[in-house]
Amino acid sequence: MAEVRLKTVLGHMNGHVNGFQQGSMNGHSRFRYTLDNPLLSLEQRQFYEDNGFLVVPRLVSSQLLDACKERFLALCDRRLPWNGITMMKDISLSKSGTVTGERLYNKAQDFVYDDVLFQYCLYPPILDHVECFIGPNIRAMHTMLINKPPDTGSQTSRHPLHQDLHYFPFRPADRIVCAWTAMERITPDNGCLIVLPGTHKGVLHQHDYPDWEKGVNKMYHGVRGYDDHPIVELPMEKGDTVFFHPILIHGSGMNRTNGFRKAISCHYSSADMEYIDIRGTSQENIAKEVEEIAKRRGMELEFQDIWRFRSRLCRGRDPIPVA
Repeated sequence: MAEVRLKTVLGHMNGHVNGFQQGSMNGHSRFRYTLDNPLLSLEQRQFYEDNGFLVVPRLVSSQLLDACKERFLALCDRRLPWNGITMMKDISLSKSGTVTGERLYNKAQDFVYDDVLFQYCLYPPILDHVECFIGPNIRAMHTMLINKPPDTGSQTSRHPLHQDLHYFPFRPADRIVCAWTAMERITPDNGCLIVLPGTHKGVLHQHDYPDWEKGVNKMYHGVRGYDDHPIVELPMEKGDTVFFHPILIHGSGMNRTNGFRKAISCHYSSADMEYIDIRGTSQENIAKEVEEIAKRRGMELEFQDIWRFRSRLCRGRDPIPVA
């Protein structure tokens, strides 16, 4: 089993398609999910086309990741004002009443206006790769620093299988990509990402809270019917970055260690995207939940306007409005 996993990891880190190749490598395949750009090799493009994800090793510097970690710890300790950043708590820890600081917060979200954390979104090697998927006009749409805590035994540190497009009221899906970077060594023991290769070629499914006996973290919606589907674990080293499609089904396991598992991510969209009306669709439940949270914070905004507020241009330009 360990040997198979090692071959899998080496394959996706080197951009090979062994074990997952579904398309033609003879030059006649048509690329849908990547754009012509010399940065990616033909093999890397084909791997992403077939599987919906691509790992680029050692892409982000330790200096940037360490600065982001220190910023997160300062936010946890209230040494800095949050200034619009959403600090989310693990459900099993928030109820204890005795946990503080880093142990209490499992996620910092919406940091596009933080001078330090936003440097991750602007990091040139990341944006250079993002261009290969969505083009030169790039907006940061969804930002997170994930701090998966040691599991208390409730299994709430895991994340159900889901599709990120469920949360997004903008399209086209093929011009959205996530950059997800390991801030330290990430393994199956501390809850690495789990992906279902090729599921990005499917459709957006209905998402609901899973029926987990000991609770589910806020907005951790998931898809049903894939619990027995073959999965691929993505162990990563510090600085490794995986790019993946918003329809790819993925999740993460429990953190069975005594330490924290940190990663930082940004979903990018082409600045030429369009917002859609999600009324009457499978996304209505998440829209209502997000709007209700915003209302409790004193902002009565519609789902689409909330996403406009939490996004920021990173490269290129926004489309010129039509008079």
